[in-house]
Amino acid sequence: MLLKLDVTDSRPLHEQVAGAIRRAIAEGECGPGERLPAAREISESLGVNVNTVLRGLRRLRDEGVLEFRRGRGVTVASGAGRRAELVGRVRELVSDAARLGYGRDDLIEMIRGMP
Repeated sequence: MLLKLDVTDSRPLHEQVAGAIRRAIAEGECGPGERLPAAREISESLGVNVNTVLRGLRRLRDEGVLEFRRGRGVTVASGAGRRAELVGRVRELVSDAARLGYGRDDLIEMIRGMP
């Protein structure tokens, strides 16, 4: 799995790590059930602290994209590719809405009002 961070990106590093892994899954570099490299290995390849990588991995676990299994490491959850893509699009929507002055509650209201 080849991950890259954008040095011009202003987002926190752990979000960039999560985004890079999310993209790799969405693009098919890792499939459901596949094991990710160790956090230390990812941190060395990206040039970031291992705690930064762990924070990004936990975020993806909380989103349902990754599973942490004792003795098996971190694996890609079933259906993670579709979910990762959708979560990425939702994050973009929330970000765009914030730029336009709308909050999450406003977006939820808009979604509920859709047919």
